[in-house]
Amino acid sequence: MSGYVPATSREQQEMLEACGLSSFRELYRDVPESVYLDRPLKLPEAASEMEVRRAMEEMAGKNTVFPHIFRGAGAYHHYIPSIVDTVTGREEFRTAYTPYQAEISQGVLQSIFEYQTEICELTGLDASNASVYDGATAAAEACEMCRDRKRSRILMSDCVDPQIQSVVRTYSFGRDVEVTLIPQKDGVTDPEVLKTLLAADVSCVLVQHPNYFGNLEDMDTLTSLAHEAGARMIVSAHPLSLAILRTPGEYGADIAVGDGQPLGIPLSWGGPYLGYMATTSKLMRKLPGRIVGETTDAEGRRAFVLTLQAREQHIRREKASSNICSNEALCAMRAAAYLAAMGPEGIRNAAVQCVSKAHYLQQVLEHAGLRPVYPGRAFFHEFVTECEDPAGLNRALEEKQILGGLPLDGNRILWCATEMNTREEMDMVADTVKEVLGR
Repeated sequence: MSGYVPATSREQQEMLEACGLSSFRELYRDVPESVYLDRPLKLPEAASEMEVRRAMEEMAGKNTVFPHIFRGAGAYHHYIPSIVDTVTGREEFRTAYTPYQAEISQGVLQSIFEYQTEICELTGLDASNASVYDGATAAAEACEMCRDRKRSRILMSDCVDPQIQSVVRTYSFGRDVEVTLIPQKDGVTDPEVLKTLLAADVSCVLVQHPNYFGNLEDMDTLTSLAHEAGARMIVSAHPLSLAILRTPGEYGADIAVGDGQPLGIPLSWGGPYLGYMATTSKLMRKLPGRIVGETTDAEGRRAFVLTLQAREQHIRREKASSNICSNEALCAMRAAAYLAAMGPEGIRNAAVQCVSKAHYLQQVLEHAGLRPVYPGRAFFHEFVTECEDPAGLNRALEEKQILGGLPLDGNRILWCATEMNTREEMDMVADTVKEVLGR
């Protein structure tokens, strides 16, 4: 297959000759023939700005934007103070990229430094990196941080978000690392099975707290078991939950990760989001990406620099421990602005509202006929109920502009409530349940 090759200009041909090449196809000689496009792309004719805008608005009009949301499962509807958009919408921040030249990047470097500081305060750990792509990537990178010559096997709770599980498995497959699932028992990680799985080849234990079903794990017991066997504990935590729950640092976790989306980042149809990572000083040099540090310049003034930045392009690819090639600077700035605007009391208040409203929602849904799957379990702001027809119930809710919970296997629904949900909305959901169940 010769493939389709676009015509080259004189300047392009000169560039190819300077590289010792005769064609663009030769430039991609390592790409298998089977994946080449053998025809021109079928693109529409060029359109004016007004025509493009009209077409885009027509497409956007097909989207359904729900004013009432009771779904979480990794992406959450939280209030975002207007100052977050005001600060991060400034042109110098929105267009800024990698701050290699510290002397002209002090503003961006300081914003990252402030973000790192706030993540350390939230998690109770010593060091944070400048963020990674999302919470699932952060979990996979954390597992890689724990691997060494003698220990490589990963133990991962089956109560971890399935999407995180998938990314961890993808990372591990490429590195020939074995991943073993710790089964759940009554909606939480089974510590008795964990005891039997811990062995000399286990590098880390990955647990989500609150877990995928919203339940709180016994982190003291799980962490102690991991450490007694010489493995490290990685906890994936909803960042707002850390305002009222014990921090990873308090129960001895080695690495804390999670998705920073609840910290001032809108749902945005799935991204971009933000993966936070924090660890102890002992593991700080293994953090992927970079760390911004504070120092003083030649005149003794406060200044910011890239303290750790050994990324994959700085060393031989085969020696790199991570493929992280950038940081989510704009999303990290949104998180920093959100945390600064809310303050400790504001974050705690939002977390308390999440808990209280979720528990109220569970009560009214149970009264309407949806029994909780894990009765008596402590949970943060998500919980699972039984439901004979989850799809039918969600259709009935959608007619009232309500996005219901996420259907799970076995006729179950994962519900979520945040500070954005009102009592009237929750009562409306319960009334709809009664209608669907014929009560």
